Amino acid sequence: MNITGINQSDICLGFSCPEISVSTAVYVLLYVSAAAVVLLTVCGNLLIIISVCHFKQLHTPTNMLILSLAVSDFLVGVLLMPTALIWIIESCWIFNIIYCIFFILASFSLTTTSIFIVALIAVDRYFALSNPFLYTKAVSVNKNCAVVVFLCILFLCCHIALQYFNGYYIVTNIVMCPGYCFSHLDEGWFLFDLLVKFAFPLAVIITLYGRVFVIARKHATAIRDFNIQRRTKNNTDSMRSERKAAKVLGILVSIFVACLLPYYIYTILGIIIQIEIGLFLRILLLLYLNSTINPVIYALFYPWFRKCVKLILTLRIFNRDSSLMNIL
Repeated sequence: MNITGINQSDICLGFSCPEISVSTAVYVLLYVSAAAVVLLTVCGNLLIIISVCHFKQLHTPTNMLILSLAVSDFLVGVLLMPTALIWIIESCWIFNIIYCIFFILASFSLTTTSIFIVALIAVDRYFALSNPFLYTKAVSVNKNCAVVVFLCILFLCCHIALQYFNGYYIVTNIVMCPGYCFSHLDEGWFLFDLLVKFAFPLAVIITLYGRVFVIARKHATAIRDFNIQRRTKNNTDSMRSERKAAKVLGILVSIFVACLLPYYIYTILGIIIQIEIGLFLRILLLLYLNSTINPVIYALFYPWFRKCVKLILTLRIFNRDSSLMNIL
């Protein structure tokens, strides 16, 4: 949560320490709604984690990336979303500075890891479609897991180093509320952070998923032409697959950009104008809500996930040899 352009003397005006009282019923409703959002995020990603880990048929390189994304989003739901929602409801930071530092490090590390895993999924899908024979030889479950672990350690170390050495300042206020929790990043490092953490992975995702869409259309067209030459009636199925692929890719990219873009636009504006804290917190929550939506985007569109959820909820995964069941 890097903010530039914040005036520390003005930050409590309006939102951080409000005088407005909230009725008990509204207060309870807000906390119940917050708990529901957190529960949805945690349970949705936990179902993906259990599915991919338990069923051996799902132990593929691509699914290891989906598993890594689910773990990252699960931790966002456990560690970040409850704190952010309490911050919004209480209208100020009610925790101490130690937890503030932990919250900032966890926020930076987990959101960055999640963004890059989405980019890795784009690379994986493009490589698998463009060169399937080389993909089966060059990519494996262990290699994908190793790449994800390396990225997690790298981002955590980078954020600790940036916070300690290169211009991060924890901004807190212990006089009222007891205050707020932000980190301030100078303009040079902010630009570097923006390019590396957002612009680069976003460019990779849009470019490669665009290429995936083109390749998928070519494959569908080739199948349709082959069916026409063979005088079969399967061309309708191929066209339906083409439309479905276009729909899934469009939803994936659109939701991803919709959740992340407002955060980075608003932090860029912080260089020019003073940021309104209430609006920023809501935009930050939208960033975290990407972790709630990701299970829908990456799993609920696939039949195997629906079958896995049914097996998990009916406790059939505890049956002998349930991990060997055919779910594809």
